Amino acid sequence: MSDRPRLLPLLGATRHGARDAMTCLYRCGNACDHPVPNSSDNPYFGDLIEAEVSRRGVVRAGAVGALVLGFGGTVAGALAGAAPAAAAPAAPTAPAAAPRGGVGSGALTFDPVAPNKLDALVVPDGYDHAVVIKWGDPVVPGAPEFDVRAQTAAAQAKQFGYNNDFVGVLPIDRRRALLVVNHEYTNEDLMFPGFTSQDALSVEQLRVAMAAHGMSVVEIERVDGTGQWRPVRGGRRRYNRRVTALATKFELTGPAAGSAWLRTAADPQGRTVVGTLNNCAGGVTPWGTVLSGEENFNQYFVGGDGAPEELKPKLARYGIPTDVRYPSGSRKWERADERFDLAKHPNEAHRYGWVVEIDPFDPDSRPRKHTALGRFKHEGANVIVAKDGHVVAYMGDDERFDYLYKFVSDKKFMPGDSWVARKHNLTLLESGTLYVAALEGNSAAEIDGTGKLPSDGAFDGRGRWIKLVRGNRSYVAGMTAADVLTFTRLAADKVGATKMDRPEDVEPSQLTGKVYVALTNNTDRGKAGKAPADEANPRNVNKHGQILELIEDRGDNTAETFAWSLPIVAGDPADPSTYFAGYDKTKVSPISCPDNVAFDATGNLWISTDGNALGSNDGLFATAVEGPERGHLKQFLTVPLGAETCGPFIKKDNRSVFVAVQHPGEITGASVEHPASTWPDGDFAKPGVVVTWRHDGGPVGS
Repeated sequence: MSDRPRLLPLLGATRHGARDAMTCLYRCGNACDHPVPNSSDNPYFGDLIEAEVSRRGVVRAGAVGALVLGFGGTVAGALAGAAPAAAAPAAPTAPAAAPRGGVGSGALTFDPVAPNKLDALVVPDGYDHAVVIKWGDPVVPGAPEFDVRAQTAAAQAKQFGYNNDFVGVLPIDRRRALLVVNHEYTNEDLMFPGFTSQDALSVEQLRVAMAAHGMSVVEIERVDGTGQWRPVRGGRRRYNRRVTALATKFELTGPAAGSAWLRTAADPQGRTVVGTLNNCAGGVTPWGTVLSGEENFNQYFVGGDGAPEELKPKLARYGIPTDVRYPSGSRKWERADERFDLAKHPNEAHRYGWVVEIDPFDPDSRPRKHTALGRFKHEGANVIVAKDGHVVAYMGDDERFDYLYKFVSDKKFMPGDSWVARKHNLTLLESGTLYVAALEGNSAAEIDGTGKLPSDGAFDGRGRWIKLVRGNRSYVAGMTAADVLTFTRLAADKVGATKMDRPEDVEPSQLTGKVYVALTNNTDRGKAGKAPADEANPRNVNKHGQILELIEDRGDNTAETFAWSLPIVAGDPADPSTYFAGYDKTKVSPISCPDNVAFDATGNLWISTDGNALGSNDGLFATAVEGPERGHLKQFLTVPLGAETCGPFIKKDNRSVFVAVQHPGEITGASVEHPASTWPDGDFAKPGVVVTWRHDGGPVGS
């Protein structure tokens, strides 16, 4: 048993920025320690312009007073005074009312939660929350009871996986729904008692980690007509399913399927892949399936130094070092499955980095990887049906200085829930046109890297979608369609796409058609040899990130040109480099590192954060994006110590907010025996999905 001392949680005290070094190690394989993969000399943005507290953890906002962190004077005062200090009841004091009709006015009237460093989930006064499901809970009927000291791959393949990220809730009827969750990565330090190193793990423990990756589908039910939900524990539960990196087979679709780049010794046809890796965000489609983005897949492979010489530049562009056998952060999975050794199977890495589609209503169906949507470090994919019926998917490549993409389907969406419509719609992402974005501003000469607004009072401009490929036709010189789709980053480099500050979640509003992009941060912006600040990325050494709003021309999501602006430039509102759509910043919550975005039924934008560089725990925020309250950002909740806020998902009836609490207690020095967080059960940290609702059954946010 390990006897390592527990270190105090000094958030932000590493050279990895606001994230703890342990998170950097396990989540992205120490990406910040490696060179930025994008070394292309395509024009920078500016060049384009110039050319033209309890075990249960139920804490309310009013109980946070003494733990409020120090921010700019007016902001701290406004937040600290938002609600009087009061002890929170463990449960509603009166029976919760059944949800009322309607989704509310959309007014965000809750008292904001103050910044804090509590090891608890903090929600506003008038709200409650509950853990829906957590790591190790049963998913597949007959799953064994979880025992952290006796884990097996067979058991984990039936239990809820580790480090939940994307959350989707698909209704079955008024009382039941399917919860679909991604399991992005594992942290063996916090999973296995006595952990010392990756090399010391047994092959069975490696297989446990592989089984803990992937996705879960879980049938849930509403609790007594409230906004609370819980897993269905009895009956057939025919939809419940685990998808893993260990054994689940995926079908490749689209123009690159079967190409030479995707063929391996185990799959000479290049059409069937075992497993999915590092599934980050995602989206729910209008036809009732879930899209999941494969992100930091590079960290699972070794042997890049032994790959064919002609392949090495392509591997390097995807963050796979080719000068050493074992890169920093390597998981050593090749000890359990040699396909992760690129010296033996150099094409295996090309079979990850795709958008995955799973049909949760058909538990016997094979999930698919859609090559038509391109291969990069997908944060996720979100879909809207354009006015003419074509389906448009928006996507971000989560890497410093990488790009923003969209896909427009060849076929049109068929409305209705008939068998014929569903069969047709399941093919929509198999063929279409893939674009990458180029942005131009209108105040280039005034951008100095400080975040100072230009004289026209806004960071804004125009943009165009550059066509990369349509079906089997490539629009990139010297590259075939299969080349473009397999090495999409290289294709985007060639056409001069705009380098962005880590484009993560990209979500179109189903009410307005406007598109919102979370640009999380980029502390390399403006450093020697790196792209300087520009109007879409207006701060050098960007620690806090921004939100980009994109409006397609004519309100047509298939258009090839658009207008853009930055409604939110994140950080402490007292900092002059921040901006909140012109709203009074003394009334705005501090926010840092926006990651995932979602909409409620009335069109409010909800933003979750990852790696808060202001010193507080990460959280979930909400703001109007239309009308006089546009930019009035308010913090709705905070997650426990060391955790990241993922998801989020707001039920269409506006009665329930779901978030995934990812990597609680992920702080250097922590272990199962010496946890930095004991959320949610009071023993050791377990990632889990949480639902929050109003005591009176009313619309959330109001």
